[in-house]
Amino acid sequence: MIHVTKVKVKNKMGLHTRPATAIVKLLQSAKCDVFFTHKQETVNAKSILSLLMLAAKRNSSITITTQGVDAEKTMNSLVSAFENHFGENV
Repeated sequence: MIHVTKVKVKNKMGLHTRPATAIVKLLQSAKCDVFFTHKQETVNAKSILSLLMLAAKRNSSITITTQGVDAEKTMNSLVSAFENHFGENV
């Protein structure tokens, strides 16, 4: 089953190295495909370089697509991570 959700980048510096690293770590054990789409570009969210290439600034909208065995669980974890600013101080 495919899950698609839109999230907003809330971090002051946007989707920079620290949140990108947090995303990749979170997805290490995921048993599904995860893609982020920002503007017209879609990338594999398990690749830190791909995430950084999105150059998503604060308040950017990102569409997350998960597909596979644990797609729903992975989506929930990602949405929660975005909501919590990836543990960064606000």
